[in-house]
Amino acid sequence: MRPTILKGEKVSLSLIMSEDKEKWLLWFNDRDIQNFVNNPMNVYFEKDFDEIVEEVRKNKNTSISFAIVENSGGELVGFSGLEAIHWQARNALVWYFIGKEHWGKGYATEALALMCRFAFENMNLIKLHTIVYEPNKASIRVLEKNGFKLVGRFRKHFYIPGYGYVDGLAYELLREEWQE
Repeated sequence: MRPTILKGEKVSLSLIMSEDKEKWLLWFNDRDIQNFVNNPMNVYFEKDFDEIVEEVRKNKNTSISFAIVENSGGELVGFSGLEAIHWQARNALVWYFIGKEHWGKGYATEALALMCRFAFENMNLIKLHTIVYEPNKASIRVLEKNGFKLVGRFRKHFYIPGYGYVDGLAYELLREEWQE
């Protein structure tokens, strides 16, 4: 039984389990996902999953990660989390991704809404921030649907195969701007 942390209409934020490793490996090595999530040159191995889960477990004060699970069937559809949690300044970097076979179903939008709720209500943070690559129009829509504001641009700051050098767009959401 997978423990659920927060439940939405379509998806829930749940604990990451060892049985998530297979999908994690597929998704983190899928170039369509990896090019926009992290570093397009990274390749991940089984041991990386175990190490990352262990790091998250040990470093609860600086990061937290969740499985995104579809409610009706309990299927894993993605992952989300907070990194670089700054307790004195009460802010964190938020991230999320959905497996390619689940794109276009509204899961990312709802998962980010749940992440905002967790960060603002459970963690008492006052601001979330993230950087999205400009060609990632779907993620920009997810951020803007959740009230995030474009606050800056890192011009030609990232390299993505097939796109070349692209801008990184800085988005932020303040707790007082957040709409549950």
